[in-house]
Amino acid sequence: MADDTDFEVEGEPIAFAVDQSMAGGRLDAVLAGAQQALSRNRIKDLILAGAVSVDGKPIGEPKYRLKGGETIVLVAPPPEDPEPQPEDIPLDILYEDDHLIVINKPVGMVVHPAPGSPSGTLVNALIHHCGDSLKGIGGVKRPGIVHRLDKDTSGVMVAAKTEKAHKHLSEQFADHGRTGPLHRAYIAYAWGATQSGMGTVDAPLGRDPGNRLKQAVLKSGREAITHYAVEARFGGDGWDITRIQCQLETGRTHQIRVHMAHIGHPLVSDLLYAPGFATKVNKLPEPLANIIRNLGRQALHAAELGFEHPQTGEEMLFEAPLPDDLQELEDALESYDRSVARS
Repeated sequence: MADDTDFEVEGEPIAFAVDQSMAGGRLDAVLAGAQQALSRNRIKDLILAGAVSVDGKPIGEPKYRLKGGETIVLVAPPPEDPEPQPEDIPLDILYEDDHLIVINKPVGMVVHPAPGSPSGTLVNALIHHCGDSLKGIGGVKRPGIVHRLDKDTSGVMVAAKTEKAHKHLSEQFADHGRTGPLHRAYIAYAWGATQSGMGTVDAPLGRDPGNRLKQAVLKSGREAITHYAVEARFGGDGWDITRIQCQLETGRTHQIRVHMAHIGHPLVSDLLYAPGFATKVNKLPEPLANIIRNLGRQALHAAELGFEHPQTGEEMLFEAPLPDDLQELEDALESYDRSVARS
């Protein structure tokens, strides 16, 4: 291995040769051991981001085994500004006071900056709307954020505007409504007809060992509990779709999506957890089939959010109507309404 490799200046290509003593070593371990400036986690992230090549071929797998004699080229991008910047992005504000703001998050908006989404996020919009007073509330990178929704999940969210509000709201979300007033209800459209009108999925979740972008039910995972109730059943010749309301007792990444797939009823148009159900669309009548083909995201919406106001103690409840794409789906499904179970 080349000696004294300079990793201090990020953004410039750095090339070096692997000697035979490192043959069989993992790419991330060899790179980490070659220098002191970058941590192994940083090296791993750079490999996954496509910043490393071996003999001219991009390698995106940190566990890649080196043979010895190769040339490794690393291009480490300059560090991103850790402090999100304000951006003039319109917000659908449901409520706002000096302590918090409640918004209806649109489909496609990422909640906070992350690799691959450095701007255009809810945090960038909130900083612009709230001004410098929001910066640093609850942390530099995610100011004001106390909970999240997936990029392609729409619906109601709350953000804190003071440290006191952030602490109080965070504690409510951590409690998941077990002892307090926190209430979260989601509307989901799932494939198939559930056997019962209501139920609970109690299955621990963790990162899928075969796909780092997915979550999976794992014995070693973290506790995850989802309660669901059927609101309506729709169906025709050879197909069924059920509209359900889901309430979370825990708040894991992709929880509803994984749990519904786990019990055999994945969400409509969920390309990550229901790829095998894509062909079911061909059995649907038009224009319903075309609506689902064009949906482009999981049919999931955060419809209700209730919590205790961190300053006044008042119990508050907010609702976000179905966005246009899911309302179009709902209208089309109503033509095939089999049974409705509304409370």
